[in-house]
Amino acid sequence: MNNPANNKVKELLDIMAQLRDRKNGCPWDLEQDFASIAPYTIEEAYEVADAIERKNLHALKDELGDLLFQVVFHAQLAKEQQAFEFADIVASICDKLTRRHPHVFDESFIGKGNLSKQWEAHKQAEQKGSDLKGVLDGVSKNQPAMNQACKLQKKAASVGFDWPDVEGVLAKLDEEVDELKAEIGVANNSQRIEEELGDVLFSCINLARHLNVNPEWSLRLANQRFSNRFSHIEERLKESDKNIENCSLSTLDALWDEAKVATKKAET
Repeated sequence: MNNPANNKVKELLDIMAQLRDRKNGCPWDLEQDFASIAPYTIEEAYEVADAIERKNLHALKDELGDLLFQVVFHAQLAKEQQAFEFADIVASICDKLTRRHPHVFDESFIGKGNLSKQWEAHKQAEQKGSDLKGVLDGVSKNQPAMNQACKLQKKAASVGFDWPDVEGVLAKLDEEVDELKAEIGVANNSQRIEEELGDVLFSCINLARHLNVNPEWSLRLANQRFSNRFSHIEERLKESDKNIENCSLSTLDALWDEAKVATKKAET
């Protein structure tokens, strides 16, 4: 049976090949390589997250298309170098997903214990044949620091280096905050303050992991709440013909409390 999805994927691959055609392709696309395209790939992934945050399914469809195009672009570049093709990418992820989900695809498998730990165990088994030496070697440094911290913590936890419960994480966070406070009281101490603040942030991310909360998503939502509430303050001041720069902190604080109540319904 003819599959419309397969036809459209082939059409997209053909379009990409035409864009990279040496004679009749697009000059801009022909100038690109893996390194120059990578920032656009990251940007499109963030656009997908933004559409999800805005609950805009129409925009999500478009942004997922843009992200898929990035995958196709990288696949075309690799094909030109005779490294791999789009079909190889699909085959690789299909193999990986079935291999790492034996509890779904292997009828002879009897699943026991934590599935996330089983996932990490499969990943470690796959890496034994690679040139990776340590547990954390597979965590890329070329990614946002928050995401890297999450992956480092998950890798360490997969071999038992983790707090047994959230109470231990909270105690560690309190300890790191106290150490930061101590360093803030020391003159000319910017480096130590930076280090201790990093430890606090790392502990916050660890807490999010133990609470099954995505720290990146949680922070994005906090950013949106702040923006909504700040905009409410600006609107209220505009109604009173007041300038925010000339308002006292107590006035702004009162308006902030008002904004929290006024925007709470829209934020939920």
